[in-house]
Amino acid sequence: MKTEGANILGTGVDIVETARIQDSLDKFGERFLNRCFWPEEIAYCNGMKFPALHFAARFAAKEAISKAFGTGIGHHLGWKDMEIRKRDSGEPYAVLHGKGADLAKACGVATIFVSLSHCKDYAAAHAVIAGHAPSTSAVQ
Repeated sequence: MKTEGANILGTGVDIVETARIQDSLDKFGERFLNRCFWPEEIAYCNGMKFPALHFAARFAAKEAISKAFGTGIGHHLGWKDMEIRKRDSGEPYAVLHGKGADLAKACGVATIFVSLSHCKDYAAAHAVIAGHAPSTSAVQ
């Protein structure tokens, strides 16, 4: 996506206790996974030594993106409207689907930068949305 001359349209950060995600995995299993994550995210995380750490990081990233949009998770942006992927270089990136893609288009989003971090007890994510906000005359 083209970002030359783009402005920061929003930023968000989130931190998640890994134990909270592990509890959801233990209690709700596939129901939790299928509600919040895409099959590719599930496969990636389950392929890691400590899956809950990686699920927590992606969960935090989706929260951070929703905060950057200013919507939170809910009516305008759901868990499955966002997907966190990994480039061959290891860099995480976001792909928007459904209402997420519609929201991005309406807001003039060119790209979303995502950074993930995790340790034994916590996962954190930061998201920056960059693009060109539509002019106020174009928004009715």
